[in-house]
Amino acid sequence: MKIIVLGSGVIGTTTAYYLAKAGHEVTVIDRQPGAGLETSFANAGEISPGYASPWAGPGVPAKAVKWLLMKHSPLVVRPQLDPAQWRWMLQMLANCNLASYQRNKGRMVRLAEYSRDCLIQLRADTGIQYDERTQGTLQVFRTQAQLDGAQGDIDVLKEYGVPYEVLDPAGCVGAEPALARVRDKIVGGLRLPGDETGDCFKFTQNLAKMAEGLGVTFKQNVRIERLAYEGDRITGVVTSEGQLSADSYVLALGSYSPLMLRDLGIKIPVYPVKGYSITVPIVDASGAPESTVMDETYKVAITRLGDRIRVGGTAELSGYDLTLREARRDTLVHSVTDMFPGGGDVTRAEFWCGLRPMTPDGTPVVGPTPYRNLHLNTGHGTLGWTMACGSAQMLSDLICGRQPAISLEGLFMDRYSANRRPLHIPAGITP
Repeated sequence: MKIIVLGSGVIGTTTAYYLAKAGHEVTVIDRQPGAGLETSFANAGEISPGYASPWAGPGVPAKAVKWLLMKHSPLVVRPQLDPAQWRWMLQMLANCNLASYQRNKGRMVRLAEYSRDCLIQLRADTGIQYDERTQGTLQVFRTQAQLDGAQGDIDVLKEYGVPYEVLDPAGCVGAEPALARVRDKIVGGLRLPGDETGDCFKFTQNLAKMAEGLGVTFKQNVRIERLAYEGDRITGVVTSEGQLSADSYVLALGSYSPLMLRDLGIKIPVYPVKGYSITVPIVDASGAPESTVMDETYKVAITRLGDRIRVGGTAELSGYDLTLREARRDTLVHSVTDMFPGGGDVTRAEFWCGLRPMTPDGTPVVGPTPYRNLHLNTGHGTLGWTMACGSAQMLSDLICGRQPAISLEGLFMDRYSANRRPLHIPAGITP
C-alpha cells in the first residue's frame, strides 16, 4: 500500500519507520529541510511513561492561579482573539476532577508503557543511538505539601504496575549525587527507575536514515497546503510541488493538525502550548545530573545529554507565537543553577522554544477518522517522544487491519462529543 505521512517530527518519522517495516511504500512530506526540526528539536529529553499524567486534575485551577502570580511561573497565559484557545481552556477545566484525571492518566500510562516497550525492542533491533541513558528519572519536591500531593500519582503507578521509589533527601542524593550540594532545599523525591532519557532530535534524525534504508522517501522543504477529498475519501495532498496521491494518509502535524483538518469538517481540540528549553554545556560533570531531575516547584526538567544539560519547561498559551521571551529563559536558568550550581555554564546556553500539541484531557488522538483512508497521530503534548513508538506501532497495526497489542479505549477522536460523524474503523478491529 502507498501511504503518505504528513510531518517529519518524531511522531511522523516514527510512524513512517513502522509502516515501512510492515511492508508499505511510504512518503513523508514536511516544510522543514530535515526531520525533527520543530517541536522535536530541543525538547526536555525525557522518555517518561511513569510521568504520563494529564495537566488537568483536581486542584489544578487553584494551583494555576498561584503559578500565575509566581516570579518564575511554570504557566503563562496570553489571551488571544481565538475561540479555539478559549474552548480548549474550558475543556481542560472540565477535566479538572478526580474521575476524569484517573481515567485520562490510565489511558496515557497504558500507551506510554507500551511505547517504552516498543522503544526497547527498536533499540535492540537497530542499535539506534541518541545519547540515551536508562537510569530512571527523579521528581524532586521542595515542600512536604508537594510530596504529600504525589500520592494520587503513586496510586495510579501501583494500579498499572509501574516501578517507583519514594525517597527521602538522602535517597535523592543516592540517585543523583550532585544534589548533595543542595540537600537542604529538598524534602524528598519520587524516582521512576524504568524511565529513560536522550536527545529526541538525534533519535529522529537517525531513525529517518533507517527509514530511508527501508525505502521511505522524505520530501523536505515542501509546503502542505490542503487535503483534497471526494466523498469520504482523501484523494491527494496539495503541496507547493503539486498534488501527491496515495492509498492512505497519516496526519502527524502536531499543533498544526487542527488547521489542516478544518476544511475536512473535522474538529479535534489540539492546541499549541509553547515550551522553552536551554541547552547548557557541562563544565563540572560531578555537579551535573546523571539522568533527569524534575524540579516540581517550577515544573522544569533538567536532563543530562552527553556533555550537555537540557533544561525544559514552561507552559505558555499564546497561540502559534514562537517569540523567545527572556522571562522564560530566566526561569530555566534559575531552576538549573538552584538545583545544580556550577554543573553547567549558563552564559553559553542555547535558547529555544517549540509548540507542544496538547489535548485538554492529555491523551493523544491516534487512529481512524470519518474518512476511510485518513488516520491521525497527533496531540501528544509533552509526551511525544515518550509515546512515539507505541503510537506508531498501534497505527501501523490498524492500517494493516491487525488488532493492536493494547486496548484502544479512549485513544480515538470520537471521545470528543463535537465529532458526530462515525469513524471508519477497519473490519475486525475492536475499539
